[in-house]
Amino acid sequence: MFSSVRSRKLINKLFIVLSTLAFLIALVPLLSILYQTLYKGFGAINYDFFMQMTPPIGGAGGGIINAIEGSLTIVAIASLIGIPVGLCAGAYMSEYPGRLTNNCRLIAEVLTGVPSIVTGIVVYVVIVATMHSFSALAGGIALSFMMIPIVAISTHESLKLVPKSIKEGGLALGVSRPKTLIYILVSTAKSGIVTGIALSVARIMGETAPLIFTALGNQFMMKSIFDPAETMTVLIYDYGTSPYPNAHVFAWGAALILLLLVLGLNIVVRVISRLKPTTPI
Repeated sequence: MFSSVRSRKLINKLFIVLSTLAFLIALVPLLSILYQTLYKGFGAINYDFFMQMTPPIGGAGGGIINAIEGSLTIVAIASLIGIPVGLCAGAYMSEYPGRLTNNCRLIAEVLTGVPSIVTGIVVYVVIVATMHSFSALAGGIALSFMMIPIVAISTHESLKLVPKSIKEGGLALGVSRPKTLIYILVSTAKSGIVTGIALSVARIMGETAPLIFTALGNQFMMKSIFDPAETMTVLIYDYGTSPYPNAHVFAWGAALILLLLVLGLNIVVRVISRLKPTTPI
């Protein structure tokens, strides 16, 4: 008996050591990326970097104000489309189970694995080729297609975790089913739903391929959402693959800003996920 307990303790310590070692190994590339981005990108950060438009590739000076504007505009368009549709789809799958719900869940899971470049090509054929122009609107629509399945699945899973007694209590008090869903269930599961939304936004902020086919790029500020738009990811791709050393510094600076934005979103996700859901009375 004592030998059995001793062997279990040894195996437990062994797996703790192996898990810690695996964690440290996985931490090495992450810290390497952070160090390289901070070291090479910090030199490009100055006042003009945030206040001026991008110069021609290889040119001196300039900034990324147009890329920041384009990225935020496209993400806002994608969020305005993807978040409501994803929330409604997730709520429907949670409240109305059946064959249609199973098919919707399967489609959402398949869409999460579709390469982003395929989404960009589809939107290019349907919207860009029809409008005969690249635009921020087309880029936002392409990214919204990537947000919808993530938001829908996270909403579905969050609502499934709400105890049935809360839903039954609302219905027993005479509250209609839609109001029970909106004011009680969604309120209870809001931390998980917000986490899924934040993760979807962080995902699309780092996408490049769909925007090459839809937003294309723009060296100047946009006049409307129907104009081509520069984004930080496309800027990093264009300047990072150029043969000019000063363009590489520019790309590293944009990568640092994008990294800080995504890192900030992930920190927000962690904080929200630790909040305890409030159960309505």
